[in-house]
This record gives sequence, C-alpha cells and structure tokens, in this order.
Amino acid sequence: MASGSAWRSAARQLPLRLTVGAFFLNSGLSKRDADQATAERLQQFATAAYPFLGKLDAQKFARLLSTGEIAVAAALLLPVVPAAVAGAALSAFSCGTLGLYLRTPGMRQEGSLRPTEQGTVLAKDVWMLGAGISLIAEGITGHRGPATTALGPWRRMLRR
Repeated sequence: MASGSAWRSAARQLPLRLTVGAFFLNSGLSKRDADQATAERLQQFATAAYPFLGKLDAQKFARLLSTGEIAVAAALLLPVVPAAVAGAALSAFSCGTLGLYLRTPGMRQEGSLRPTEQGTVLAKDVWMLGAGISLIAEGITGHRGPATTALGPWRRMLRR
C-alpha cells in the first residue's frame, strides 16, 4: 500500500504529467505518418540547428522525432515511471527545442534572447524545461515509494 505522502506526490504531479503528456502524445502521433513534404520540412528546420541530422532520410527523421515524442509522452503518462525519469526525458527533449530556438537565425531579436514573431513558437517551449526540472526535483525530494527506489543512491549522494 502506498503511503499518504506517495499519494500526495502523485496528486501534485498528475495535472502536469497529464497535460504535458497528452500534448506530446498528440504531437508524436501527428508526425507518425508524415508525408514526404512534411518530413522534409521538419528535417530542414532541424538541420539548420543540428547539421548532423541532414544525413538521415527525411522520412526516417520524422519517424524518429515521432517516436521520441511518443516515448516522452509515455514516460509522463505512465504512473510507474518515476517523476525524475519522466522529468529527465522531458528536460532533454526541451533542451533540443530550445537549441533550435537559440541556433536558428530569425528566431530571436538581434543581440537578445527575446523572440521574434517567428521565434515565439519555439521560445514558448521553455515551459517544458520548467516542467521537466520540476518533475526531477519532485522525484529526488518526493516520496520514497517503490517506483523511486532506484533513485535512492542519488538521493543519499545529494544529501551529503
């Protein structure tokens, strides 16, 4: 039986995990069967910031992106995935999108982090990083239920 603290922790995480997870699931599923033109557009945009992605076939790139988004969604939506693990997946993905924002010309006002009108689409994804970091913090400092026992050594190390 889970402790009261475990239930409170799960209740605190539920709105964040459900909303962000549903967002990612929808995004990943919508890219799942991308046509050639859509796949090429996605890859071209990503390649501007991450040139190594240009080596992939556009359809393969779209499938990998879709799979990555669905994997992040699964980590968020499945309650057996520890908060810190789900948060790490979300944070990693958001760092990728923020990298696109920072590296793609025309996304930011010159000499500033402030987005241009075109950049707002990516700049707003900073919320994903905040949500991911919140889940990591919750997982590290939260309940000690069975889903988080693998994090025990990390917790002990952080307390020192």
